[in-house]
Amino acid sequence: MIPGGGQPNMQQILQQAQKMQQDLARAQQELAATEVEGQAGGGLVKATVTGSGELRGLVIDPKAVDPEDTETLADLVIAAVQAANDNAQQLQQAKLGPLAQGLGGMPGLGF
Repeated sequence: MIPGGGQPNMQQILQQAQKMQQDLARAQQELAATEVEGQAGGGLVKATVTGSGELRGLVIDPKAVDPEDTETLADLVIAAVQAANDNAQQLQQAKLGPLAQGLGGMPGLGF
């Protein structure tokens, strides 16, 4: 609500919404270009994902490879990818969180 009971300026609201949309698009582009890493097994397996969650790289130390125990290696790969995705989600929160909060604070919009 606008103090004094007046109506919000629709042009101003549209300009704010457009700026927020541009800021959001820029943040999403930055996330897609930023890489984060996760690891498992004390660094035996390392996964690299973009801030938007796309798997870009996987490094497996030869010490982690045991032909008799491929299940442990699979578990390490899964754990490393999950750790990388957790880091990507934290990055998303850091970049997109303030923008989402800004949308909720815009007068006239019920986000």
